[in-house]
Amino acid sequence: MSISTSVLSDLLNSLPHLRPQLYFKASLTALSHAMEDQVLAANLDRPLIIASFQKERFYRQEAHRYQRLADKSNQIYVLSAPETEFANSSEYYEKVSFDTDDALTQEWHLLVFAQNYTTCLICRESLGSLSKNKYIPDMIPSLDMDTARRFEGIWTSEKGACLKAAQLLLARIEVYRPDLADKIDEVKQRFRIEEAINKSKVNSSHEYVADIDTYPFVQRLVTYLQASQYKLHKAYSSIAAQARKERLVNSISTAIRRSLDPKEILQVAAQELGQHLEACRCLIYRAQATDTKATVEHEFLNSHVTSVLGQSWELEHNPLFQQVLRQLEGISVVDTVDDPKIKKSSALSSIVKKFGVRSWLIEPVLYQGQLLGIVELHYCYFPPHEWEQGELDLVKSIATQIGTALIQAESFANLEKLNQQLEALDRTRSNLIAITGHELRTPLSTIQVCLESLATEPDMPWELQQVMLSTALCDSERMRKLVQDFLTLSNLESGRVEWHPESLIIQECIDLSLSRLRTRSSQEKIPKIKTQIPQTLPLVRADGDWLVEVLAKLVDNACKFTPASGEITIQAISNAHQMLEVTVSDTGRGIEPNRLEIVFDRFYQEEGALRRTTGGTGLGLAICRQIVNGWDGKIWAESTGKDQGSHFHFTIPIVHGSQQDC
Repeated sequence: MSISTSVLSDLLNSLPHLRPQLYFKASLTALSHAMEDQVLAANLDRPLIIASFQKERFYRQEAHRYQRLADKSNQIYVLSAPETEFANSSEYYEKVSFDTDDALTQEWHLLVFAQNYTTCLICRESLGSLSKNKYIPDMIPSLDMDTARRFEGIWTSEKGACLKAAQLLLARIEVYRPDLADKIDEVKQRFRIEEAINKSKVNSSHEYVADIDTYPFVQRLVTYLQASQYKLHKAYSSIAAQARKERLVNSISTAIRRSLDPKEILQVAAQELGQHLEACRCLIYRAQATDTKATVEHEFLNSHVTSVLGQSWELEHNPLFQQVLRQLEGISVVDTVDDPKIKKSSALSSIVKKFGVRSWLIEPVLYQGQLLGIVELHYCYFPPHEWEQGELDLVKSIATQIGTALIQAESFANLEKLNQQLEALDRTRSNLIAITGHELRTPLSTIQVCLESLATEPDMPWELQQVMLSTALCDSERMRKLVQDFLTLSNLESGRVEWHPESLIIQECIDLSLSRLRTRSSQEKIPKIKTQIPQTLPLVRADGDWLVEVLAKLVDNACKFTPASGEITIQAISNAHQMLEVTVSDTGRGIEPNRLEIVFDRFYQEEGALRRTTGGTGLGLAICRQIVNGWDGKIWAESTGKDQGSHFHFTIPIVHGSQQDC
């Protein structure tokens, strides 16, 4: 059964001279606690006490107070809308459970009635407050107990008003607990509630004799109101601290957004954080999980404190750092003098003594669980600094910002690197177009002229016909080699080559590579080639076809840049790394020292792509490098400069005893 009428409305209708006032939740709490404490402090003879709570959760916060009040009277009634365990009972006092859709769910009542003392607090939540809080979930008590909730009602010690309130509340109790009818009649008769109401016609306040000492009530009320003021002040202080924290985070975030330079980001963060927390030092440095040491790169320094900028910080034997690394959480030390970890570590003790660190905070800079750096705060004065939770949260928040900023800066640097690679690729593409266009167009033009001449001049002398055919065949072979080099390099770079290693004699491979020059030597003069290969050299293990290809291209490259009067030498020795080192030397035009590395790049031409006197695509040395890398060897060039000759070296694995061919 639910009752839709409001106790406050019924009271105001019965007593039209009463004027409701506006109360905040904090004020009602202070008043009700003071009224209850007055009962505990005053010598009241078995007073009638009725308390009504909107929800069971509100009652649970006050239940212990009513157990104490039960020692003063057996006429205590507590009403509430049940949520979990609240039910009608008569253990310490009378519990009265009313329906959740009763009008009582919006009201707040407290009545104290004795022979020589009466007071009542009858309120209901205002419509504006209900509208404001209607979207707050019931399962969040901290929000339901919001002190900003507003109530309208009366608080009075007028006996007539208290009599009427007692009558209305007792009637409501009897509806829900008819088993308490005798007990309710007993209290009505004891205080002559019905009779007093009929006689006084509401205006009988002159019958009330106030010989009760109300000082305890006033004292308690003031105390509760002061406590509420303190809580309000504390809340404002918390809001102000949160605002300062947000301003700091925003200022650092803004500074970070202005720059993608990691050094500038870290210095701004150290300066802002150190100033805000008034630390003696704020240090930020890069560190990873595998680092054994780190250098302090960024520092905020307060006056009269020694700088640690540029110092090498021990990490491997630093128990604080190792704990941070294990937990991926910050560590705070209030007093380094008494901390056992610091006492046991000589490295930490040395830092504390040398730089006067009294209170120490270490916070990791993380991104997705990866350690990027460390933030440290030092306080060097007495007394030690007691770390507050707000400070720890702030430092952690700033460290998170720094981690994100460092990753963004690194991503930007990677993007720049990628752009450079794309530019290099674009240059490669341009070179490819230029080289292939030139190298293909020239022999094609020659072949076309020769074939057109043969086709249009049938009376051409036989000797001239042979020259035309020979020229066309030579240029077609040149085109074939060009296409073959492109395909070879493409296969090598993409890993589509199948290697077939075998045990080889280096002299035989050199002889095979030199045989490729016979055709060329019959048509043009080449430098003198000599070999210096000891008979005692061990076998090498490599793919024979590819080894011959490397030797042939290196010798061919030496012939291009060495005059016919010059000399080419092929040598081989065993080095101390279980490798055979082969060297192809020439007395040609040589290489500038700053170009010794790039001669192995694709399409590199010593004279430029379209200004060559020697021909070729610039792919030969790039192919050699890919082949040598395939058997885990090394290839490099040496030269003292222009017209000083050059030396090309490469290494081949030596065959061990167990690898000898049968």
